[in-house]
Formats: sequence, structure tokens, C-alpha cells
Amino acid sequence: ETEAGRRPDMAIARQVLCLSAFLSLPHARAEPIRYSVAEEAESGSVVANVAEDAGLAPAQLSARRARLASEDGRQHFRLDRGTGRLVVAERLDREELCGQAGTCTLPFELLLANPLQFFRVEVAVEDINDHSPVFPEERVTFTILETSNPGSRFPLEGARDLDVGSNSIQAYSIAPENEYFAVSFGSRVKGKKYVELVLEKALDREEQAEVAFSLIATDGGSPPRSGTTQIHIVVLDVNDNAPVFTQKVYVGQVLENAPEGSVVLSVVASDRDVGVNGDIAYQFSQAVGQSPSAFAIDPTSGEIKLTKPLDFEAAENHELSVRATDGGGLSAICKVLVEVVDVNDNAPELVVSSFSSPLPENALPGTVVALFTVRDRDAGANGKISCALEDQLLFSLRPAYKNYYELVTVSALDREETARYILTVTAADAGSPPLTTTQTFTVDVSDVNDNAPVFNQTSYTMYVRENNVPTALVGAVSASDADVGPNAKVTYFLAPAHSAERPPCSCISVNSENGHVFVLRPLDYEQVRQIEVLVSASDAGSPPLRANVTVRLVVVDENDNAPLVLHPAQDSSPPSNELVPMSAEAGYLVTKVVAVDADSGQNSWLSYHLLRATDPGLFAVGAQSGEVRLRRPVTERDAVKQKLVVLVRDNGRPPLSATAALSALLLNDFSDVRLRHSSLATEDEGGSLTTYLIISLVFVSLLFLASTAAFIAHKVCKRKELKGGHVLYGTGNLQSSLADAAPAGTLPHAYCYEISLTTGSGNSEFKFLKPILPSLPPQHCATGGGTDDEQDFPRGPITAEDVAPDNPGMPSAEQFNSL
Repeated sequence: ETEAGRRPDMAIARQVLCLSAFLSLPHARAEPIRYSVAEEAESGSVVANVAEDAGLAPAQLSARRARLASEDGRQHFRLDRGTGRLVVAERLDREELCGQAGTCTLPFELLLANPLQFFRVEVAVEDINDHSPVFPEERVTFTILETSNPGSRFPLEGARDLDVGSNSIQAYSIAPENEYFAVSFGSRVKGKKYVELVLEKALDREEQAEVAFSLIATDGGSPPRSGTTQIHIVVLDVNDNAPVFTQKVYVGQVLENAPEGSVVLSVVASDRDVGVNGDIAYQFSQAVGQSPSAFAIDPTSGEIKLTKPLDFEAAENHELSVRATDGGGLSAICKVLVEVVDVNDNAPELVVSSFSSPLPENALPGTVVALFTVRDRDAGANGKISCALEDQLLFSLRPAYKNYYELVTVSALDREETARYILTVTAADAGSPPLTTTQTFTVDVSDVNDNAPVFNQTSYTMYVRENNVPTALVGAVSASDADVGPNAKVTYFLAPAHSAERPPCSCISVNSENGHVFVLRPLDYEQVRQIEVLVSASDAGSPPLRANVTVRLVVVDENDNAPLVLHPAQDSSPPSNELVPMSAEAGYLVTKVVAVDADSGQNSWLSYHLLRATDPGLFAVGAQSGEVRLRRPVTERDAVKQKLVVLVRDNGRPPLSATAALSALLLNDFSDVRLRHSSLATEDEGGSLTTYLIISLVFVSLLFLASTAAFIAHKVCKRKELKGGHVLYGTGNLQSSLADAAPAGTLPHAYCYEISLTTGSGNSEFKFLKPILPSLPPQHCATGGGTDDEQDFPRGPITAEDVAPDNPGMPSAEQFNSL
């Protein structure tokens, strides 16, 4: 118990010494980290703190995904990432792991990622005395000639102890002791141990025909263990020679793919006796713990053959014991070593340790996609492996550590060009013929917002007729994004042409979802002929990318302006008269009617026509020039005062027109102008007085009726206690195209109309209000028309007074010069 209690303390002391020696080395990281642990240690037993020995903090183990990897794939130990301790994962049996090897070392690697780092760790499994010596047979019978000389040696199959070192067999003894035999135990060349019975005294069959005793094998453990076999000696007469092999050790080679029944080699033994005592029979002497033999021996010829195929990867050599026994019972033992020659019958194995997919398309060159290891169970050239990546320019293989390889990127990826890569890695050995293994990696490339939206046109031109209905759809812009998902979701909005400009025009709106362009209020061609706005398309990436396009809105003219007569003035009182001499001939220019039209194009083309005249046959009007000329010479029968009405009509559809009234005086001599004017004025004054009287009478009557109606209405309103107010009607009460345009996506707010009704008046006012659009504050527009000045659109209806000149009676100098 005292010795058993000291053993763990000694093991801990050894570990501390190993750790101190390891830390004292200047290049300890380049050498393996070595530990030792006693076999049969329970699962969970702590071996050491590998994180501390490797110079790592426990927090790094989890952050860098630390793990243990061994070449054979078995995990004898487990890493506690929380503490950095190396613990036993399963019960360790040294004899199962390493057999009879003098040292038992379990190597493995501590792997860390980000960055990739390796630490070589070796754990030596120390033997404990947990096995007793065992003899191959419980009873061994020897037949010994009575003529055997003292000192003769009789070889025995020694006991086998699975332990090693001091725990292996250290001594043999006989019990009970006798005077005939002693046991000899030792080692020969190459460390081969032997056990022999030594004849101490000559046998006498007539005195004692049989001798029986126990042979005890004792190991050096503490406490020691022992094994026993019964020895039965049969004394024979005469036969005093044992068989002798020609070699003590026979060595043969055989291919691992040799078929069943192939001859490996033959052993030969001779016996100097004759007759039955000289007949030799061969047989295998099977060692304890050896697996069922794959060999058979001919008992007569000593020829050894295969009974089943061999596997180099399972065992590289086989050790056999062959016993040769003569007819008298004497025997000899020789060793047979069979070396298995490797054949390339194992393809390389590829084991993936880590694999990253999907991979962002902005991954830097050199990014590790996969880490894998390759191995081949064959030996020599058959076990040398080379790896290759098939037909790839964007990826490559890079050796990492020993038989580890990294699959890395070598250039930038583009998801829009290739969204998925199928990579095939081929591992081939150097055998003849070579064997290969392939591994396929499917790498998906995830999207990054690296593509801005692209419009399908470099610019857009849209047309709208003036006096359009509010929220009229005039066209659409469209942009596409080569990315996917949110990075490809495009939204549209108006943007300033330059950062220093004011916000975009409030009369135009764009649907953020589908890019539909709407005109929010009626436009007037005479005030604005062209509008340019900048439409931006932005994706939903982070950060978002955007593109701009210019949208040009061209206002198409409508024939909404009637001609305006500039000359002769139509509002002068008294009207002016044109003087025509009586001597004027046909074609005489009486006057020229001058008119303008605010429209453009064919809507502004004017034609002149004589609508009415005192004498229609006397005058002719130029259809294009508006010149009023005499059709024929003036005669005495023609009235002195001629009244004409000239119709001025534009070329629109439908056409609009205006009339110009003028008078012409036919005079014999211009000296009569004063007299003629006086008489005409008197006549006009008489006619005008009658007209004024009639108008006054009508006005007084209407005033009386209006007063009476107002009085009655006032009384009715007071009776009902009604007060004047405002009624606000929305899209639900008015049949307006605004309500239909609201669902289009761009105009989420309704237009409203306000009707002001006054109870004391018979008149009502109908006011058209601007749309209530909080998201679109009043802004300025850049307008076409040949000027750089900004203009504000009118917010109310346009009347004829808005376009009339300041002095309608007199044309401007520019207008008069253009006639």
C-alpha cells in the first residue's frame, strides 16, 4: 500500500520535471510537448495543462477553435477548452496500444485556427504491472532418454507477460525442487530470451520413470505476479539425440496479395538417431496471445504455406515458432520471420478538417476555403501522395503542415459572373499503377453590394399636353441591379441636379417602387415648355449604391389661346376711323389688322377673313397679311361711312377666333375731315344717348330684383339660425381624376377643393387649392424655353388677362416691327 501510494506522487514528479525541462528550452515551441501518463488511467483523468505549456490563454482555445487531431483518427485524449487541460478520453491499455514495444508514445497535434497553428504533443503511456505471466500450455510433457548427460538442456516455451520493463518476467523457478532438474533463464543475441530445463543428474528409468514438478515464472512488479505450468518428464530409453535445425532463425518474404496456398519457405531439421527415433515431425508452437495463424506447415516436409491472404497494413511481419520432434519425443524449436512486402492496394484517404461556404465575393486573395489532410496506408512509394486541383484559376492548393493542405483563393471573386464553384481535388499516390481519390468542394459565393443600379436608357424624354389633369402618368424609368436580394431592390426618387441646387421640382413625382413618373398639377405651355429633373435609383445595400438619369418633360402645346387683336384697338372710344379718298383705286391699302396668338406652332398660325361689311363688295382682306384693301374703285353711290368686322382665326383643332371692328370714311377731299367728323359725332351721340337710357332702365330693374331677393334670403337665414361657413370636400365627394391617381404609389395625399358659400349673396366662389403634399414641399423647377431664369408655376387658373399686354390698345415696338 505504501509503494502504491508513492506511485502517483512519482508520476506527478516526473511530469513536473518534464514540464520544467520543456520550459527551459529556448526553442520549446519547435519541439514536441511531451507528457507521460500511467496506463489504465480512468476517463477524465488530467494529464497536464497543455494550454499553459503551449503559451496559450484558455480563452484563445475557444476563440481559435482548438482541437486535437491524430494520424490514425483515434481520440485517446480530450481537450478542455475552458481550462486548457488535457484529459484522458478513454481507458488506456498500453498492451493493446503498443504491444511489446519498449516505449509507448501516443502522438497527436493541437490545431488552432485564425491563424492556423500547430503544436506537436506526445504522451508516453507508462506500464503498470497489470498482467501475470502466462505459459502457452498448462501442462508440458518431455520425453528424455535415460542416456542424457547431466547438463543437458531442454528448451521450453517461456511464459509470456504482456507487461514490459521491470514488470516483465524476471525469474523462473521449480517447485518442488528436485535433484534432477533446474531451470535456466536468459537472453541470447538480439535480446531473444530463452527458458531451458537443465539436467542436473543423470536419469535412471529403472529407478524413476517419470518426474513431475511445477515451473513458476515471476515478474518484477510490485507486488510481483507469477504464472505456473506443470512439467511432466517421461524418461525414454536409448534415444539420446534431439532434432537440430539447420538455422536458428529463418527469414522469408511474401507479397501481401499472394494467393492462398503460396509457399513461403521450408524449415529443415535433422536427427542423428535412426529408425523411429530419427523420424522428425514439424508443427507450429503457437505463442500466447497470437492471432489465428495465416500459415500452415507440412509436418513431414516442413514447408510453410499461406492459408489466407496477408495485409501489409495490418501487420508488416509475422514471427512463427516451429517445433521439430523426432520419433523418440526429442524436439527443437526455431524462429521463422515472415516479412510482408507491400503492394499498392490502398487508395489515398482525404479527410476534411474545415470547410467554409458560402464565401463573400469580396474575400481577399489567400482566404482559406478548406483545410484537409491526406494519408495512405501503404508504405514507401505506394504511400507518397500528391494533391492537385483540377481546372481552376481562382483557387489553388497550398501545403500547410505535414500532410495538411489548404484550399485558398488566389484572386478576387465575382458572384455576378459565377455564383457557385465546384472544385475537385485529386489525391494520387506514387504506386504503379497509381491509385487516386477525389473530393469535391461546392463553394457558393455570397453577394456583396458592389453593383450600382443601371438605367435602361441614358436619358428619358417624356411628353405631356398642357392643361393636363393632375397626377397624369407621363412615362416610367426603369433600372436594374446585377446584385441579388436586398442589394438588388431598386427604389426611385427625385434628386437635385447638383448638390448646391434647391430640391427637385414639386410638380413632378416618381413612384419609388415602379419608377412611374407623374405630373402633379396642370402645366401651361405658354409659361413653361420643358422641365428637366434628375431621377436617382438606389439599391437597399449597405452602403447603398445609386445611379442618376436625366428625365426631360416636354410640354406639348394645346390651342387654348384665342388670337388677340393689337391693331386697330378695340377698346378705344370713340373708335378710330380710316380715311379713304374717293379717288382711290382697286387695291388701295385701307389699313392692316394686326393680331397675335400666345400659342405656338400651327396653333399660332393666323388667317384673316372679312366677316361683315357695310358693302362687302368694296373691301377685301388678305388671308395671311391681314391687309384691308379696296376690291374696286370707290363710287358716289357708296356710303360715306363703311363699317367692317374682320375675323381673325388660328389654325388649332378646334380653331379659336377673335373679331376686329373698324370704320372707314370715304372722302372727296381730306379738307372735309373736320366737317364729316362733326356730323358723324352728332349722329353717334344721338344713337348713344338712346342706348344709355335703355341700359340704365335695365340696371335699375335688376338692382330692385336683387335687393328684394337679398332681403328675403336674409329673413329666411335668420329664421333657421344658419351661419355662413366653409365646406371642405375631399376625393370622396368630388369626381376627380385625383382620387383615381392616388393608388399609383406616388401621390399618397389627396387633393382638396374648398367651396366658400356666403349666405347673404347669390354668388359663390369656387377656389382650387394646391395639393397637400407634406413630403413634397414647394420647390422651384428648371424650365426650358431659352432662358436661364427660374420660373414659378402659377398656382391658380390662367386667364386671358395674365397673358395680355399692359396696354392692350397699343402694341409694343417689337410686336409692331414684326408685322
